[in-house]
Amino acid sequence: MPELPEVETVANGVDARVRGQRIDSVWLSRYKEPFKTSRSEMAEALPGLRIERVYREGKHIVFDLSGTEGGAVQWVVHLGMTGRLLVSAAELPLAKHTHAALGLSSGQELRFVDARRFGRLALVRVENGAGFRGPGHEPLSIAPEDFVALFRGRTLTIKAALLNQTLLHGVGNIYADESLFRAGIRPTRAAGRLSRARLVRLHGALQEILRKAIELGGSSVSDYVDADGVAGFFQLEHRVYMRTGEPCLVCGRPIHRIVLAGRGTHFCLHCQR
Repeated sequence: MPELPEVETVANGVDARVRGQRIDSVWLSRYKEPFKTSRSEMAEALPGLRIERVYREGKHIVFDLSGTEGGAVQWVVHLGMTGRLLVSAAELPLAKHTHAALGLSSGQELRFVDARRFGRLALVRVENGAGFRGPGHEPLSIAPEDFVALFRGRTLTIKAALLNQTLLHGVGNIYADESLFRAGIRPTRAAGRLSRARLVRLHGALQEILRKAIELGGSSVSDYVDADGVAGFFQLEHRVYMRTGEPCLVCGRPIHRIVLAGRGTHFCLHCQR
C-alpha cells in the first residue's frame, strides 16, 4: 500500500498538472467497491467544478473544488493497495481496471486505476470551513514533545504504534522499519517503555526518512507509480526493508525478519536494541 511519501508524490504531481482546471466530464466504472459516495451523486456533482488545489492528508489525496452553489466540496481519493492516479492524454485507451476518468478543460483526463479495487473515492462537503481530515497526527509536522507523548503508557510494540493511523497517519510498513533501524530501536520494544531520548531520536529519524523518500519520489516495491506513471527511487535507499538475510549495511550481520502486528518486520539484531 502506498505510504505517506508515495501519496505525497502523487498528490504533488497531480496538483502541478491539474490545478486551476475545470472538470468537464466524468466517466465512472460499474463496480461499486471504489465508491464511498454513490456513482450517481459523484457523476452529477463533479462536472463544472474547478480544481483549486490537490494535496495529501494522511494517506488520502484531497482535491479542493469550487463552483458549487451549496458550498465547497472535496473529492477524496485513497489509493488502497494498488490504486494509481494518472494524468493522461484523452485519446489514450482506458487501461484495464480504470474506475474513474475525469475529462479536464486542458483536454487531458485524470484517471483512477485500481486492479484490486481496495481504493476509495468520495465526495466530502466542507462545513464551517472544515473539510476532510486524516485520523491521526501529521508525522512531518508533529513536534518532538507531542511525538513522545503519543507513546506514553502504551503497551503495544513501537512498530505497531507507528502503524496505528489514529496516532500518526501516513506511516506504513516500509518507513516504520527504516526509521526504527536508523534510530537503533528494535521493533519489538514496548512503546511506553522507551526513554524520551530514544523517542526523540525516532522522531528525527522518521521525519528525515519521510522527507528523503518524498525527494526521491517514494518507494516502488510493488505497483506504485507517480502521476506520470514513473516509479520512485527510495527503494534503493532501503537498509532493512525486504532485505531478509542480506548483510546489514552497518555491521554486516544478516537482516532478520519476523511478523509483528500482522506485518513482515525487518531489522538488525545487532544494531537495533
